Amino acid sequence: MSSHAGSTSTRAKVLVVEDDDDMRRGLALRLRSFGYDVVVAQDGVGAVSVARAERPDLVLLDIGLPAGNGLVVLERYANLPALCAIPVVVLTGQDPRTAEPAARRFHVAAFLRKPTGNDVLAETISRALQGETIPAQYPAGRPAVDWSSWGGPSGL
Repeated sequence: MSSHAGSTSTRAKVLVVEDDDDMRRGLALRLRSFGYDVVVAQDGVGAVSVARAERPDLVLLDIGLPAGNGLVVLERYANLPALCAIPVVVLTGQDPRTAEPAARRFHVAAFLRKPTGNDVLAETISRALQGETIPAQYPAGRPAVDWSSWGGPSGL
């Protein structure tokens, strides 16, 4: 865990990699309220350079990024000795049936689908920092979205 001069405790440092400005700011605010130190990057190149410079304890990574998508970032992390052991929690709006299998080939501790509530986000990050690999948070074999709850025509 990261340590800070003058601090009597250590706080985990989380790198938030998100290209949407509002989402990035919101996630950083939420993580700080959970007690984490936060650093940010907005694209794939920044995800690697900030991780190398800041040595975060965990990375919260979007998949759909400019300048090297999240899968490229995961591949780069896997090939860099200084970064390959950092747990990564993927947080994405992409369909988990296609995005998760590709991401899980790398050192991914958890896969969350946007939007994610505070309780799930906080618990997932805490468990990932303890070295756990968290199973998917959606039922296998079911659609990513339950369209029946929308009241539309059946069969959608």
